[in-house]
Amino acid sequence: MLRALEVRNFVLIEHASLELGEGFTVLTGETGAGKSILVDAIELLVGGRGDAAVVREGAERAELAGEFEVSKSMSAWLAERDLAGDPGQLILRRSIDRAGRSRCFINGHAATLAQLKEAGEWLLDLHGQHAHQSLLRAAAQRELLDAHAGTEELARETAQAFRDWQRLEEVAAEASAKFAQREAERADVSERLEDLRKLAPREGEWQQVAAEHQRLQHGSSLLAGAQSSLEALAEAEGACLPQLSAVANQLRALSEHDARLGAVVEMLESAEAQASEAVRELRHYASRVELDPDALREAEARIDALHSAARRHRLRPEELPARLAELEKRLHELELAADPQAIEREVAAARARYDTAAKKLSAKRATGAQALSKAVTAALAQLAMQTARFAVSLHKLDEPAAVGAEQVEFEVASHPSLPLRPLARVASGGELSRISLAIQLVAAKASPVATLVFDEVDAGIGGAVAETIGRSLKRLGRQRQVLCVTHLPQVAASGDAQWSVTKSSALKVRVQRLDRAARIEELARMLGGAEATARKHAAELLDG
Repeated sequence: MLRALEVRNFVLIEHASLELGEGFTVLTGETGAGKSILVDAIELLVGGRGDAAVVREGAERAELAGEFEVSKSMSAWLAERDLAGDPGQLILRRSIDRAGRSRCFINGHAATLAQLKEAGEWLLDLHGQHAHQSLLRAAAQRELLDAHAGTEELARETAQAFRDWQRLEEVAAEASAKFAQREAERADVSERLEDLRKLAPREGEWQQVAAEHQRLQHGSSLLAGAQSSLEALAEAEGACLPQLSAVANQLRALSEHDARLGAVVEMLESAEAQASEAVRELRHYASRVELDPDALREAEARIDALHSAARRHRLRPEELPARLAELEKRLHELELAADPQAIEREVAAARARYDTAAKKLSAKRATGAQALSKAVTAALAQLAMQTARFAVSLHKLDEPAAVGAEQVEFEVASHPSLPLRPLARVASGGELSRISLAIQLVAAKASPVATLVFDEVDAGIGGAVAETIGRSLKRLGRQRQVLCVTHLPQVAASGDAQWSVTKSSALKVRVQRLDRAARIEELARMLGGAEATARKHAAELLDG
């Protein structure tokens, strides 16, 4: 859950700080005030694409920070990558400078953009105001079904099985056409593979041996530094620890005559305790520092061997294990090509693996399609489309494909007398917005993340439907943290908390949390109409 968000020099925001809680939180403001800028900031914070254009005019860099409360599984993910912070807490930071350079931090540790994005996938789902546009794409419909049906991993396995099968088909085709060329490549690959097999590089070995070499190489200086520090602290004549103790004793006696010295004595006693602890740690450290010339020579020899192999293979030392696996796979393919019957068996086995995975995927997609169809149809009824039907159709493909054996298509009928038609052919913009919102509400319930962000997904909707949307999001807020940018007063009134976004004449965006009186004023502005009447209606909405 997102506990706090801080934004500095981002687009039109000079500085904004939000403390967020559980439940349903709404962000409101006039059109063009910059409500969606905050959503853009959240998206960038969790690994979205950004460039120099996001830096506010006159500033050197844009800075974003977010504090999240995380689950045990997320904490384990952080620990596996040495990115852990305080228990149950995660702090993300990202900055982008005028040159477009981006820096990312996870719990104070420098991180890659890929790591930030992966962390973001654990933390929140963002449903944008243009989601209905992406939902018209076949790929987006298939991905949403797989996410809802829990078949994403199986879909990836099917795609990999398809690629492996196609690759072996290519090897089989090459077998008869390029015999001489293949034999020359086989000899070359065999020679390079033998070179790496003798070396036997292991995954992560380069980093490990480099660190060990560094430690052994500096063993003498590390030990000498620890011993000289010990002498200065406790063992040499005039060492600082005995002197610190003597000063503390002297002032302790004097403090009996002037209590004001008591605070100084406490500080000295604390310093003495810290220094004593440092001495114990240094003695323990010095006893464990190794001076092992043989181990140092072995580490140097291994580093030289890895370096030499890396130069021969024209890559970095840490990439050697991957190259070894790659060469073994390629040699296997080339040896298969020399045996037509063997490669036919391999192709058949690869096709069988694909067929098995695709069949399993089709079965699970069929079950998931029924469940998703039923859930979205029920959600449409709640959005004043009681007579509408939604269906996820699976159309068998003429040829096998990486995506599986079927095409996924979302279909809808707005009235029982009308046939189901592809979602892409729905004519009404308001109708399409409601269908998109129903799909997103269902997808959000299936999402495992704790925070859901909706950016004006209620565009094109109004009236009684808006109240239904507000109630739906409020119910969702009982299970997850929900943040929603909205222009509808009925939705805003359903929020457990409300923040207002305003833009000054100097083109600066200001964000503030509203109390009850301020919420009534903001809802009255959103309602429009006569001032007194609008305020009365706003209060009724808030109390409803």
